[in-house]
Amino acid sequence: MTNNRLLATGVTGTVVAALCCFTPVLVLLFGAVGLSAYIGALDYVLLPALLIFLTITGYALWKRQKNRLS
Repeated sequence: MTNNRLLATGVTGTVVAALCCFTPVLVLLFGAVGLSAYIGALDYVLLPALLIFLTITGYALWKRQKNRLS
């Protein structure tokens, strides 16, 4: 995976996970679709996903900086 693609994946995933964590987007969507029983489990999925995507973004930025110095 190229560094730009890795960075784009990390940033996109971070934005989506943060948007779903800190705004009621998924709560409204799940309620509209009839899946409101799963709203309680969203934190168990979204917070680890946010941490994983932040780690991917950090790794891509670190790799980009390392390549510039070489």
